[in-house]
Amino acid sequence: MIEVEDLRVTFSNGAEMVTAVSGVGFTVREGESFGLVGESGSGKTTVLRTITGLNDHWSGRIAVAGRQLGPHRDKPFYKSCQMVFQDPYGSLHPRHSVDRILAEPVAIHRLGDADRRIDRVLREVGLGPSFRFRYPHQLSGGQRQRVAIARALILEPRVLLLDEPTSALDVSVQAEILNLLKRLRAEHGLTYILVSHNLAVVGVLCDRLAVMNRGRIVEEMDIARLHRGEAREGYTRQLLRASQGYDRAAAAAFRDYA
Repeated sequence: MIEVEDLRVTFSNGAEMVTAVSGVGFTVREGESFGLVGESGSGKTTVLRTITGLNDHWSGRIAVAGRQLGPHRDKPFYKSCQMVFQDPYGSLHPRHSVDRILAEPVAIHRLGDADRRIDRVLREVGLGPSFRFRYPHQLSGGQRQRVAIARALILEPRVLLLDEPTSALDVSVQAEILNLLKRLRAEHGLTYILVSHNLAVVGVLCDRLAVMNRGRIVEEMDIARLHRGEAREGYTRQLLRASQGYDRAAAAAFRDYA
């Protein structure tokens, strides 16, 4: 479903060029959930933003659903590939109601039957029609993130790109959102790329993961190896030790709860 080959992303810092991503490559199968893990500044979010078209200065090859992508994206791409951002309050317009937030992508893509679509997607994310005319400031953090997920789902995409979707939420709410994402993936056959620094979250939601450091992938592993704490590379072992968010017992409890 997703192919990335020799991806390189640079940014200008005055006269200096900064390489944020250098030679990254991976594939994600249809229906799979793939994690990108690393410390802040490792380049993982830059990879996600490049796939979705928010970074247009890059080289390499990106293909989604067999279609090779250039620096700019068209409407059919965004109908099939949507992104959920880290901060659910910052990603929702504060002066738009939930109804308007969800109706906008329907209007942009000229899908029609907005009322039915909005009602359906609100129910799918566990909110229901009573939330339709509320504003973001009237919602909790978890409810805002559910609206952001609903906005992504209303176009019926095949791919969701998830940028730290639970990091701004309380632990108990994180579990609810993770369960929601797992259920939606199963019900809709979605393909996920999840960016996170929290190995417990990755351990719950992903089938495989790649560890990034200084703009490069240093190791790939399946989730069983993560749970066993098996890592070939020194940086990955250090990340496992240093990540206070990763607790094998907690990850197991998340899986059981889900």
